[in-house]
Amino acid sequence: MNPTTLKAITTLRHELHQYPELSNREIETSRRLCRFLQEKTTLEVVVKMDGWFYAVKEGTDPEAGSIAFRADMDALPINEGIDLPYASVHPGTAHKCGHDGHCAALCSLALELDKLQTKRTVYLIFQKAEETGDGGQCAAQLIPEKGICEVYAFHNLSGYPEGAVVYRKGLTQPASEGLRISFTGKRSHASAPEDGRNPAEAIAKTVLYIQKLQKEPHRGMVLCTITGMEAGSGDFGISAGEGSLSVTLRAEEEEELLELEEKICAFAREEASSQGIRIKWQIYDRFPETRNSTEGIKNVLCAAESLHIPVMEMPEIWRASEDFGHYLKKCPGAMFYIGSGENWPALHTEEYDFNDRILETAVDMFLTMVKNHL
Repeated sequence: MNPTTLKAITTLRHELHQYPELSNREIETSRRLCRFLQEKTTLEVVVKMDGWFYAVKEGTDPEAGSIAFRADMDALPINEGIDLPYASVHPGTAHKCGHDGHCAALCSLALELDKLQTKRTVYLIFQKAEETGDGGQCAAQLIPEKGICEVYAFHNLSGYPEGAVVYRKGLTQPASEGLRISFTGKRSHASAPEDGRNPAEAIAKTVLYIQKLQKEPHRGMVLCTITGMEAGSGDFGISAGEGSLSVTLRAEEEEELLELEEKICAFAREEASSQGIRIKWQIYDRFPETRNSTEGIKNVLCAAESLHIPVMEMPEIWRASEDFGHYLKKCPGAMFYIGSGENWPALHTEEYDFNDRILETAVDMFLTMVKNHL
């Protein structure tokens, strides 16, 4: 990448960082990216009605299979905790997962593709709402719609050497979902709890059941994390009449995740019913498992080798979930990672910022995967 391009892309990344938007609200982010591509490339830009868009570089051979690369656009509900000249102007919202860097890298790939003639058609997908798990599901429909044969994405990852390509064969990130169970009983005066139906016991027993359930033998990794628990208002004169329990469920297999959900809800329903308490539950932020194809990882490693980039195999799955799994259900491909630095601040923390020095590595990897099929 020449210095002029690198400067332009870094400036774009900083601009995206300064004006972050949460999941399903990426209106200005999408406009900025579209404007950049339309002003600086000849690629066709197609904006979809449901908040995402893609750019396409037409290939010269209609018979050659097309390839796609994906970036996510959304930020997080986290404060900017460091002093940056391009700090977020929106209090409580910041790019603390590096999606600004992912988008900048894909725009840089567009600039490079604009100079090339390729046999294969290349799609650059700019996706909304990765953090909530629903953006990938709609954008992945482009895969069968356009007959795309391969799809790739990268994620920056703290804790690994700067610029190293990190990968895992097969399952690389688990399925997950947020489960919230609401309990409705009856309030009463705190001096006469027998006149009401307090859900605290049912909530507590459900928590203990979840902890027991997690320790049982499973087909793969299972993780149940309590993220919220409440009963009543805390008023010392009122025995609680309502409450809720929130838990994040993770599992290597989506089927086992659904089994966990069913068991927990069945237990909560039975326990609550025995005390005259009603429950209802709702699922949030559902993510599929992200499973790399054999050929996809082979292509990633081939690109890294030709670029003389060091590679590291993950010994265990990365427990964080990723909706890129929706794409990998449609066609072969891979999610790989680029190290931000062994001591780089962790993702989803106020101290984090995307490492601009790995932008060039990401672009080189993508471009090499395209060139390998010229």
